[in-house]
Amino acid sequence: MSAGNGLNGVGNPDGPWLSARAVYASELASRRELSGMSLVQLAALCRYEQSYLHRLERGQRLGTVEAAGALDRVYKTGTLLVKLWHLAKRETQERPFLGPAALEATASSIQEYAPSAVPYLLQTPRYAEEQLRAGRPQGGNTVTDEVAARIARQGILTGTTATPGTTGAAPVHYRGLLDEAVIRREARDPGTWTGQLEHLIETALLPGVSLHLVPFGAGPHHLRGALELIYLRDGRTLACTQSGWSCHLVEEPEDVEPLRLAYDLLRDTALTPAESLALLRAAHEDHGRRAGRAGRKTAARGAGEPVDSRT
Repeated sequence: MSAGNGLNGVGNPDGPWLSARAVYASELASRRELSGMSLVQLAALCRYEQSYLHRLERGQRLGTVEAAGALDRVYKTGTLLVKLWHLAKRETQERPFLGPAALEATASSIQEYAPSAVPYLLQTPRYAEEQLRAGRPQGGNTVTDEVAARIARQGILTGTTATPGTTGAAPVHYRGLLDEAVIRREARDPGTWTGQLEHLIETALLPGVSLHLVPFGAGPHHLRGALELIYLRDGRTLACTQSGWSCHLVEEPEDVEPLRLAYDLLRDTALTPAESLALLRAAHEDHGRRAGRAGRKTAARGAGEPVDSRT
């Protein structure tokens, strides 16, 4: 049997790549075949919907450990299916994930939370380069290539990147929650930060973009790291969580739902798009004043003139 999860597939249990998820799905299908039951009969015994059980057997969903336990009881297989479920779950968590760019290209909507830095989809080239070089001072051409890749992803916001399988560009709807820390942690170079703030303001005015700032006064919340919710055109919702250097893809609806709920609860505490835009403009003006004062002091020192420390 060959089954797929809609992304990278789950492998063939009889092939060279033995996927735990494929083995689990194959075992479910085999057990039902041996029992002689139809999906309708199985659904009546284990109290799960027929369509849900069908997706489990096809490997299109992993489902819950409770479902695995219920099927163990029906088939009288002890804890075999629960153990296979845990192996498949661990495999999903440990599977390398190269980032959400390919998924973003097939999305109809994206919702994102950024706790401390401007998210990739909203960065300017100079900000992206400064962020990358902060962690890799000797990055060289690698950094340049990564900056170009980040900027290329942003075409989905304006429709300059065509959606695969279509003849025209289709901009996604983007909603971003930016913690206030994002606009308080400025870039090291004043010019870079000026350009980044201007880009945020311009992006916030795009018809398909909604930006919300989460003020410090909103208090603590449940989202500890960056989160991206990707609503695909086929109806599925996936989540990408980021922590430090790692990025993890969350596919199962049971795992995505708590993240979606946490995002919605945080959005309820955020400023409106209009209020956020006003705060971005105020931050831009304040930065401009401070950058201007710093520039005048630098020029005065260079000319050997006395500098007033009060300005």
